Amino acid sequence: MAVKGDETRARIIAAARALVEAQGSHGTGLNEVLAVAGAPRGSLYHHFPGGKDQLVGEALAAAGREVDAMIDDLAGTLPAARDLVPAVLDALADRMVAAGYAKGCPVATVALEVASSNEQLRRVCAGIYEGWQRRLADALRADGHAAADVLHAEKHDAPGDTGNDTGNDTADELAATVLAMIEGALVLARAGRSRLPVERVRRQVVRLLA
Repeated sequence: MAVKGDETRARIIAAARALVEAQGSHGTGLNEVLAVAGAPRGSLYHHFPGGKDQLVGEALAAAGREVDAMIDDLAGTLPAARDLVPAVLDALADRMVAAGYAKGCPVATVALEVASSNEQLRRVCAGIYEGWQRRLADALRADGHAAADVLHAEKHDAPGDTGNDTGNDTADELAATVLAMIEGALVLARAGRSRLPVERVRRQVVRLLA
């Protein structure tokens, strides 16, 4: 019985993930989620007593883990950040095109619509983005970016310079820049139903990380 319940719960989350990414949280009704999942209405409140916000939050978390797993798989063969980051962008773009531009970043649609209206879901989105940024920053440090930046700062900072940039800060800033480029490329590609923004950003990412 527990196994059947777990399967039902997983189906509801999977349905919510697909619908919310394509049409947003506001545009997704619970009845629609249940219909896609093939689940009875009572199962929704049994598995998600917190209602729609809990369901959407868990769907977003599952989507975040999916991207984490994708990054891990790619990092296994592409450990260098200059190779890994373009590969991640390519994988997300492939996913978007395969879905007929109904999908892009699995978090962005909700992040944009709830940023000022739903603190619970905003925090979920922010946490996922922060996790991805940390992963990118770690890859950049492993690729030598931070060490090079520290040496550059020690060589060129003038005596008495009050700047407080460190190698870690620079890696974090570069990771934030790359993540913003990826997110922006996917939004523009979905809006224009064209992969061209992704290809343009990919070339710039390669140059930036070379």
